[in-house]
Amino acid sequence: MHIRGVNRRAGVALAATLPLLAAAVAVGAPAVAASPSGHVVAGGKPAWTAAAVDRGQTAAHNSVTARVYVMGDQAGLQAFAAAASDPSNAAYGHYLSPAQVKQRYGATKAQIDRIVTWLKGAGLRTSVDPAGNYVSVTGDVSTVQAAFSVKLHDYAVSGHVYRAPATSPVVPADIASDIVAITGLDNKPTQATHDDTLPGPGAAFVNAGPFSSYYGQNLAKSLPKAYGRTVPYTVKGYNGHQLRDAYGATASGRTGKGVTVAIVDAYDSPTIKSDIATYAHRNGDAPYKAGQFKQIDAATWTNTGDPSQANPNGCGASGWYGEQTLDIEAVHAVAPAADIRYVGAASCQDSDLINALSYIVDHRTATIVSDSWGEPELGSDAANDAVYDNIFLRGAAEGIGFYFSSGDNGDEVANTGTKQSDSPASLPYVTAVGGTSLAVGKHGNYEFETGWGTGKSTLSTDGKSWVGFPGAYHGGAGGGTSARTTQPWYQHGIVPAALSHANGTKAAMRVVPDVAAVADPNTGFLVGQTQTWPNGTVKYGEYRIGGTSLASPVFAAIQALAQQEQGFPLGFANPAIYARHGLLHDVTDHPFGPKVGLAVARVDFANGVDASNGLAVSLRTLGQDSSLAATKGYDDVTGVGSPTLSYIESYNWHHFR
Repeated sequence: MHIRGVNRRAGVALAATLPLLAAAVAVGAPAVAASPSGHVVAGGKPAWTAAAVDRGQTAAHNSVTARVYVMGDQAGLQAFAAAASDPSNAAYGHYLSPAQVKQRYGATKAQIDRIVTWLKGAGLRTSVDPAGNYVSVTGDVSTVQAAFSVKLHDYAVSGHVYRAPATSPVVPADIASDIVAITGLDNKPTQATHDDTLPGPGAAFVNAGPFSSYYGQNLAKSLPKAYGRTVPYTVKGYNGHQLRDAYGATASGRTGKGVTVAIVDAYDSPTIKSDIATYAHRNGDAPYKAGQFKQIDAATWTNTGDPSQANPNGCGASGWYGEQTLDIEAVHAVAPAADIRYVGAASCQDSDLINALSYIVDHRTATIVSDSWGEPELGSDAANDAVYDNIFLRGAAEGIGFYFSSGDNGDEVANTGTKQSDSPASLPYVTAVGGTSLAVGKHGNYEFETGWGTGKSTLSTDGKSWVGFPGAYHGGAGGGTSARTTQPWYQHGIVPAALSHANGTKAAMRVVPDVAAVADPNTGFLVGQTQTWPNGTVKYGEYRIGGTSLASPVFAAIQALAQQEQGFPLGFANPAIYARHGLLHDVTDHPFGPKVGLAVARVDFANGVDASNGLAVSLRTLGQDSSLAATKGYDDVTGVGSPTLSYIESYNWHHFR
């Protein structure tokens, strides 16, 4: 998994009715007929395996630990979740408790017993998840291959050799309907040993000035013009009051009172409580009340080291501290009265993040969940799609909505060489949050937004021009057409066919994002965090940050205000959001016409902390996101748009009906 975020590179770790549901679920049902005696379990062969990197059969004596996820009444769960999430359905908002979901749609003891009996009979050691979501199995390669009728090969990828199935696993026909997915047959990345001690705060970062206190306030008169005009310096970093004003939160009078927002990241910063309290005090946010913020952590931490060629499994634990801090401070800034529950996964690996999400659903910890992490879809393990889907469906049945950042690498071509969307954001029961560049005026007024897409050009040696203007692509909001998920019903008639069929498929596919909020680090948010400084001191500091890591918690906080307005949980929000698509800001890359270009000037410390090594001056253009474009109507940068007062107020149920 990758952490979302741009200014701080935290390091790479590891997003109605029953007939309509066929278009709402991930491509590849859990069981596909293989023969009268067995069924293929979809998603078993990772996309990164290829004949050219195949190094042959995995050694038979090697150990394998996998998970067999158990399915209850999946079709019934899908039907209930769709109805409870659809504002036009009489069942809208009639949610179930976790116990009711498990009783009605969860795996039965008989199903689990059948799977355990089969696995033990195949010579595998088993352990049942206490929550009943999966059966963990362990055995050597030869036993696993025989049990799942699968071939395990070694593949040379990125300088390392990883195990993965060369064929999809097959399970007996009489238990195929009991199985959601089988994960763990590949070991990219491998499981690391436990490390109960988290590393200290990450290296310090400081933004250099000059700044603008609001968009356009401080013009860069001594620098070359761009697009024929003097450009403003970047903002120092918007605060919560500016974001609340611009997106209609202040005018709505709503604060998120009575709503609980959960945030899921890996690990847990040892200074988080003091950091968020200090930030709120320094930036005029409401102080946290007793019990308003609580932490729920994994029992142990794994894979905490920094990623490197020698340590490909490292998650860079301290890099996640900044992500966690941003998410919490952004939610509290926009929804100051909402309760916040931070759920720290044991690592950045899918299995641990799945555990954290499952905890929220099993305990109904919150009704709004923000997740600022994900990975390119074709690099993710397709076997996990059905596992994530099951979590999100159970959440929808309980009135829980999951919000995922759409990514920070645009169409992913510059990052991976292949145009693709990100996951889990591309799954059907997720609200994918894209990104914008936001201009907030002197009085907190919304001036304009573009899709977040940055071109960067540097100042010439003589200071008279911008080299390479308008500049090379330098990051932007993720989006695009899924390769694995068909188009959900709520996108019908709203997403253009040119996007839903962009991959050349006969079937219309899911397109992300669904919505958007501020993400451009050059129009970003001020965050406060304890950092390690070059002289070895550890102290609190503030800096501007962006990425769809910012957009997700900001939109989740707006949803907390909408939920307060509605008076009951929004649940899975996409059907309601798409029904309101005309009430959001329709963001385009050229808000003042196609001939009017927009840019800001930015000054950075060359060493990231002070001027001792000089300054770097650059021009950052707005609205240039790789091959993606923010256009009128739905688009694959900003979805149906960004928040407005009208959008928040429309959740007054009697008003909207």
